[in-house]
Amino acid sequence: MAPIRTLIMGAAGRDFHDFNMIYRDNPAYNVVAFTATQIPDIAGRAYPAKLAGKLYPKGIPIKDEKELIDIIRKEKVEEVIFAYSDVKHEYVMDKASQVIAAGAHFKILGYNQTAIKAKVPVVSVCAVRTGAGKSQTTRRTVKLLKEMGLKVVSIRHPMPYGDLEAQVCQRFASYKDLDKHKCTIEEREEYEPHIDMGAVIYSGVDYQKIVHEAESEADVIVWDGGNNDLPFLLSDLKIVVADPLRPGHERTYHPGAANIYAADVVVLNKIDTCYPDDLETVRENVSEMNPEAVIVHAASPIFVENGNKIRGKRVLVIEDGPTLTHGEMQIGAGWVAARRYGAAEIVDPKEYFVGTLLDALRKYPDIGSVLPALGYGKKQVADLEKTINAVDCDLIVSATPIDLTRLGIKIKKPCLRVRYELQEIGDPDMKSILTEFSRKHFKKSNNKK
Repeated sequence: MAPIRTLIMGAAGRDFHDFNMIYRDNPAYNVVAFTATQIPDIAGRAYPAKLAGKLYPKGIPIKDEKELIDIIRKEKVEEVIFAYSDVKHEYVMDKASQVIAAGAHFKILGYNQTAIKAKVPVVSVCAVRTGAGKSQTTRRTVKLLKEMGLKVVSIRHPMPYGDLEAQVCQRFASYKDLDKHKCTIEEREEYEPHIDMGAVIYSGVDYQKIVHEAESEADVIVWDGGNNDLPFLLSDLKIVVADPLRPGHERTYHPGAANIYAADVVVLNKIDTCYPDDLETVRENVSEMNPEAVIVHAASPIFVENGNKIRGKRVLVIEDGPTLTHGEMQIGAGWVAARRYGAAEIVDPKEYFVGTLLDALRKYPDIGSVLPALGYGKKQVADLEKTINAVDCDLIVSATPIDLTRLGIKIKKPCLRVRYELQEIGDPDMKSILTEFSRKHFKKSNNKK
């Protein structure tokens, strides 16, 4: 039989992983193209021949998702694989309807079929939506496991926005590694906090190679999820973060709902800033969807050095970019800090957006009165700097997890950084859960460790 002509819809993440796990060197399929969305400047490239395998000596083109139907018809595509995250269920089915109408099958690959089995135990941290609080939950998990004497290595969901061949397997243990790999703002936001903890984190494109390298120096691997995607590794403990600031999304977003159904532990985060009725809605949904899951209640308290300087000031708030764009949040920790410390005004920066930030605003018009720290490339970093310095304000309140000045961004006004960590409320807590995990998987060596 002729190979099945296949197209993979993605956003430079799970799409490449699904290809590597199922389609690379598989003569039953002929992947004619990837399509790309969500992330700027991904389309127009190619998945390189060196990564694509012997069946694709010219590599595989990556095209804009806007061309989806034309590609299906022109290339006589038989199957379309949906392989990106943080989208409504109705969005997924709308894409399915378009694909089916164009004459192709529509598929989503399963977790067991695409997850890698590591030689060491794995704890995964995933979420129902971008911006739910995975990062601080991952940091808390790594810290607690390290305190138990375990060698912990994290693996981050991919963010390969540059040279794919150079990003096959990346290891980050110092700030020099961030510069070496020419990391974007979005990458630095995830890697820097691990480096600050003295921890090691891997990322890249080929997760079979990444897992092989990581497990060689680890007692336990922590999967640090991206968006609300499923883990790329088979997990021995699945921790999923839910967000009561967006009640109901745990049921209605892909693949966040699948994460809830599969979870061992669900962290109800931000309970200090949500409405009680919304918290109860999420708690009831989680209990109905997965009655076996352990529920942890948690807050993400904010820390601002010299926060008193905010009082009475007109401030520009900078927040984590993806949380505001496809995460659909209008506020974040920076906005909360500005209000809590008595800012006279949170200045809406939209009229000052330039270049690629203006493009992002057109795509995501519901961004609140805050500035997303978008920096997927040099042009966007430059546009971010111009926008920050153009805003008429007294003070910058930056809640992105990184120091923007490390990227060479020159901020001309005083700037305060906002930090936030996970804090469990009551029992059970993360320590008790991870202690039990450690006892189960490290029985012989637990006393020594």
